[in-house]
Amino acid sequence: MNPEMLYAILYMEINLVAIILIGIIGFKTHGLSKMVAQRNFAMSIGAEICFFLSDTIYVMGKEGLFPGGPVVIMLTKTVYFFSTTLMCYYWFVYFEHIQESRFVENRRSVRLSSFLVWLMAGLLLVNTFTGILFYVDDTGIYRRGPLFILQYLLPYCYVFFTCFRAFLGIFQKEKFAKRKQLIMLSLFPLAPAGAGILQFIYPQLPLACATLSLATLLLYLSWTDQVISLDPLTMLNNRKQLAYRFKQWADDREDEQELYLMIVDANRFKSINDTYGHIEGDAALVRISDALRMGCREYRKRSSIARYGGDEFVVLAWADRKDGELEIRQLQTRIHECLDHLNTEASSPYELKVSIGVTKVKKGEDLESVIEVADELLYEEKRR
Repeated sequence: MNPEMLYAILYMEINLVAIILIGIIGFKTHGLSKMVAQRNFAMSIGAEICFFLSDTIYVMGKEGLFPGGPVVIMLTKTVYFFSTTLMCYYWFVYFEHIQESRFVENRRSVRLSSFLVWLMAGLLLVNTFTGILFYVDDTGIYRRGPLFILQYLLPYCYVFFTCFRAFLGIFQKEKFAKRKQLIMLSLFPLAPAGAGILQFIYPQLPLACATLSLATLLLYLSWTDQVISLDPLTMLNNRKQLAYRFKQWADDREDEQELYLMIVDANRFKSINDTYGHIEGDAALVRISDALRMGCREYRKRSSIARYGGDEFVVLAWADRKDGELEIRQLQTRIHECLDHLNTEASSPYELKVSIGVTKVKKGEDLESVIEVADELLYEEKRR
């Protein structure tokens, strides 16, 4: 078997693994397609599979493993570049949904943003007769046309625009709760884009499909991890994750440190909901969660924050055995100060305060009994 044939088979095998991987992700997200954001994720998966298939068939046709000659090469390359643009467009809309952009609330704006997809469709149609993007010469060899670079620039505009917005969002205070997710979104295109540039320079390298499938897998795993372990409103740990962290930390306690549990509860929260509505009530809960993050910032590796339910939050914090109570009191003070600061920034029309109940975790105690003790102390503080 000649080297060209071996290369085609290796290329096909790598792309086949990528297709299977993306197919599994697409199947797993199929039941979530009723959610608008996930519907765009599912559509991008469909475009990605077309991208992989067309790339595989092109290499097989070029090396004689697939019948059709120049017709197959032109058709598969047309599908390849159009599916690339379509895939990037759906990534763009999906990322904007994840960032809760106002842009996606306007359907007309979303439809208008697809103009690059239609532009690419028009260029590919014209290319069939003119070869301005690519063509097959008289000897049956695929060649790049004078405007070939547009096939990369147009689709990449979508992804780099939304990822740049995600990068800017990392430094915005109002998006503090989504900072980890925004970092992931801003870094997402680096590996696929790098692989695409390398394959642009060295077309024989089978990098694009493999790298893109792995990046998609990481994005999918990140999203499922959030669904499983995070509260969707505040982006804090949920109750299930709290139980896991408590067990993990209680088992790993060190002699020189003590574990404290704090229950944080919003004061007069029902009156906020009744007077200003549930949307404002949700905004108040997000403000409390941001205050907890800011207050625990110095405890980043020694604290874990969770939304326990409704307007109740739980903080687990390690403190030195010698000065533990003092450290925890200082932590409580910081949380109150951070909440006051955020209330001022938000120009809140109501007073948003919290009460905090704190207890030290004794060896062998389970989470429920510790929360009961902290809850009693919380209501004592409320009465005071």
